[in-house]
Amino acid sequence: MDADRSAAAGVTAPTDDDLLAAARRGDNAALGTLLVRYQPHVYRFGLRMCGNAEDAGDVTQESLFAMARSVRSFRGESSISTWLYTIARRFCMRKRRRSRFAPAREESLDAPGAEAALALADRSPDPEQTTANEQLAAALTRAIDALDPAQREVLVLRDVEGLTAPEVAAILDISVDAVKSRLHRGRVAVRTALAPTLDRSSLPAPRESVCPDVLTLFSQHLEGDIDPRACATMEAHLAACPHCRGVCDSLKRTLAVCRQLPAPQVPASLAASIRDGIQKVLNQQ
Repeated sequence: MDADRSAAAGVTAPTDDDLLAAARRGDNAALGTLLVRYQPHVYRFGLRMCGNAEDAGDVTQESLFAMARSVRSFRGESSISTWLYTIARRFCMRKRRRSRFAPAREESLDAPGAEAALALADRSPDPEQTTANEQLAAALTRAIDALDPAQREVLVLRDVEGLTAPEVAAILDISVDAVKSRLHRGRVAVRTALAPTLDRSSLPAPRESVCPDVLTLFSQHLEGDIDPRACATMEAHLAACPHCRGVCDSLKRTLAVCRQLPAPQVPASLAASIRDGIQKVLNQQ
């Protein structure tokens, strides 16, 4: 809201880097603004990785408190998002270890985070399209949550939060190749889970004897991981194969929906608790 008013008045809102630089100099107001910006994203990451609102709230608080305590010592060798998600992931891993005997999650339209996905439906006034968007958003949430944790965190960081593959690799402390391998498998799994929702009209039958694994190839193409000759071969196949063309189109739509998922609204009680906790941290410094 403040950024909107500033833009309307011809004033450019401070960037994350501007706020970080000010926070490192001891500007507590700048630090507070920076933490508010990232709060919903950390909360969403916690929801997807921990599976319930209580643990996600704990992760969000612990991550932001840790950032407040260490902001002046942050040397800027990585991006702000890389630094913060590295902290958040550490707290998520602790939560998962403590909850490893918990029953498997069965999420529904009322599940944590699903309400954010359903906000996609608000973008269309058409009741039929709204219903279709609701079904797609809920199916996407379930598909992401059903992934193996190693694939889930890569897909959430890369395709939902929009980090680069090298940034994800830095957060997870693995190679970029490992990130991309997990990402390709996760994308294929999510698209497969969404197929009944995405493929409303039946696709032409595949030509099983000649159809390559176009989903993996297309995912690799998006990451710049296939050479021009292989890319040309894939494009020629897609031009001649309606089935594979439709499959790739559905993966495109899956990734588009991932990137459109709005960050969830942080509960007011949690936001107030975080605000009070950050103030205590700052008062102790």
